[in-house]
Amino acid sequence: MTDSAARSPLTILIAADTYPPHINGAAQFGYRLAKGMSARGHNVHVLAPHTTKGKSFTEPGGDWTVHRLRSHSVPTHDYWRICFPWEIKREISMLFDRVQPDVVHVQCHYMVGEYTLYEAVKRGIRVVATNHFMPENLNPFLPFPQWFKSIVARNSWRDMGRVMGKADVVTTPTPLAAKAMHEHAFLRKVLPLSNGIDAAAYEPRPGEQIERPDHPIVLFVGRLAEEKHVDVLIDAVAKTPDHLNLHLEIIGGGEVKPALKAQAERLGLGDRVRFLGLVDDEELRLAYLRATVFCQPGTAELQSLVTLEAMSASTPVLLANAMALPHLVENGSNGYLFTPHDSSELSRRLTEIISLPEAERELMGKMSRSMVEKHSIDATLSTFEDLYRGRLHETETV
Repeated sequence: MTDSAARSPLTILIAADTYPPHINGAAQFGYRLAKGMSARGHNVHVLAPHTTKGKSFTEPGGDWTVHRLRSHSVPTHDYWRICFPWEIKREISMLFDRVQPDVVHVQCHYMVGEYTLYEAVKRGIRVVATNHFMPENLNPFLPFPQWFKSIVARNSWRDMGRVMGKADVVTTPTPLAAKAMHEHAFLRKVLPLSNGIDAAAYEPRPGEQIERPDHPIVLFVGRLAEEKHVDVLIDAVAKTPDHLNLHLEIIGGGEVKPALKAQAERLGLGDRVRFLGLVDDEELRLAYLRATVFCQPGTAELQSLVTLEAMSASTPVLLANAMALPHLVENGSNGYLFTPHDSSELSRRLTEIISLPEAERELMGKMSRSMVEKHSIDATLSTFEDLYRGRLHETETV
């Protein structure tokens, strides 16, 4: 490759089965990837499902182009949309004709990602495939007995290997996720590559004074879904000593929100648990900054961008000892792990951190912030650029 070719802008097609306004880690990564690559001068196109009923179309305006495919709602999910192959295959092919991408980056092995990958392979276009999902993430939305869900999960793993095995490079956010893909999807070469975070975006601004209430706050951010186990956190808050007056702030929406509200009322926490719903980026930043501690009780996290965001705001963390979350904790330094589903242990850890002198909590927060440095979004974008151009291979260490 010549020097000029190595520096020339690329036309990048990002295929995502979930994308904003959806609220989840995969959607946010797709958005940040598009934003970052566009800022680096590349011609970026995103292909994602239509957010409502209607024909496929291209969104007007924007720094990059977003193409929406005809999609259909899912009865068991409040916003997820699926695309039927017989409705999108031809439109994907026509989009390739118009866009003429140099590289395709798929974010999933399901509908949009799968058929975009097939079209790229057929045309000899370089493909990078990133996996953000564990098949078990689908369990809460499958109205079937567990034995049948297990069959679905095994088939999904097999499909992941079959589809992503055709890509030139396969990545996933953490080494643990890569190991799972080796073992269950039989993908031999998977590059662990952090989703990346712009840590500076969550810091206090020069001269800014953060207004904090006179009571401690434990914060949760994320989709209110079964696998997030926010009910465990609510139980833990109820078990903390009354004199701490610990409050819980919950940011996000989802199918279990009514049950969580009912649980808080039943436990007498109505005035200490605030459901803030979906918030904008500035409100989210301030929530991280005013929190005393951040908690992620979920058991199906491939990386947990919201935990990285909280750590960027110099917040101590309490994380379930499951999936990739242990990679984000140095026990006793920036927070603690707790046994999944164990609200009593979580309550003890909450009490322990909140009872610390403020100076010691600040040291824990500073350790969180320092640990985020290795997850720099700039490093992630640079690595993906190298992968797009074929300058880095999945067997290399990042």
